[in-house]
Amino acid sequence: MTPQPDAGGHFGPYGGRYVPEVLMAPIEELEQAYLAARQDPSFQAELDDLLHNYAGRPTPLYFAKRLSESLGGARIWLKREDLLHTGAHKINNCLGQALLARRMGKRRIIAETGAGQHGVATATVCALLGFECVVYMGEEDMRRQRLNVFRMRMLGAKVVGVSNGSRTLKDAISEAMRDWVANVGDTHYLLGSALGAHPYPLMVRDFHKVIGEEARQQILEAEGRLPDEVIACVGGGSNAIGIFYPFVADESVALIGVEAGGRGNTLGEHAARYRGGAPGVLQGAYSFVLQDEDGQIALTHSVSAGLDYAMIGPEHAWLHDRNRAQYTAASDAEALAAARLLSRTEGILPALESSHAVAEAVRRAPEAKGKTLIVNLSGRGDKDIDIYRENFPELEQQ
Repeated sequence: MTPQPDAGGHFGPYGGRYVPEVLMAPIEELEQAYLAARQDPSFQAELDDLLHNYAGRPTPLYFAKRLSESLGGARIWLKREDLLHTGAHKINNCLGQALLARRMGKRRIIAETGAGQHGVATATVCALLGFECVVYMGEEDMRRQRLNVFRMRMLGAKVVGVSNGSRTLKDAISEAMRDWVANVGDTHYLLGSALGAHPYPLMVRDFHKVIGEEARQQILEAEGRLPDEVIACVGGGSNAIGIFYPFVADESVALIGVEAGGRGNTLGEHAARYRGGAPGVLQGAYSFVLQDEDGQIALTHSVSAGLDYAMIGPEHAWLHDRNRAQYTAASDAEALAAARLLSRTEGILPALESSHAVAEAVRRAPEAKGKTLIVNLSGRGDKDIDIYRENFPELEQQ
């Protein structure tokens, strides 16, 4: 049985609504609008049309033959979300929420972004549908993702730098929520991951479950059976819950989420919530959070801006507690090495986020002879070229 939240948006003990009183009415309005839209065939038909003709779905499930041969064990398949318009899975959710915002009569959309891909996808759908667009982004992430900042501005979005705290994703979300509090009448907050107050985790999962639905059908056609393992990187967890969800009822399929192992095991050196985290509330929901002994939210680190977040999505926490999914971590160095290996065996340059999932497949494949693995390649690496250049200086000299 696939998990559904209760009426309060809880997956087991996780999730819920922890928001200021001023946001309760717009959150409830959003829930009612979403539940109505979900049952409206015309809404789904328009979304399906855009996903197909604008975003480029279905994405291929590609057999990584040379990567598989080089590792000498499992057969590795890549779900090519990197081939979608804007370069990542984020466009699925942005199209869905933008259509919902239009249905609700909103004219302004705000968003947060870490790696910039959600910001680019939000700016894209706002240009497509004629919304005013404001994207909040931590200044550290703006430095790391200059290309995506320019892309957002080219698309007509206003990008607002956030200088508070660690100047990364958590701080951008806080600023976006402050904006929403001040402008609830005409503004929709287009949250980019399976996080936040209900109905966001449910809604974001539903808009991304197309990833897993396609992958399930594609692997059955290609291999004649379900995969042994499905692997995805996990920041907040939108790409992972999207590919996991249609496989949850298939007990024979192992679901593996890969967190950011960063540069060490000390708190503040990574973003692996199951390496020292504890249950707590952050930015609208109760889930598993990296925090210190006093309950203060810990600083995080990852070479990948999109995985650099202190909390995991509540549905992931519930899957973990039910032993339905397992969560591991890949270090910065492992992710960088995996990116280089995939580039040189398959001619595919992955996003640094996706490289964490590739790293886990690289780790598992040699001992998994005869098994079939699906890796969700959630984004492409164009946005990360500056970071790759910093970490592979020898390539500048060739």
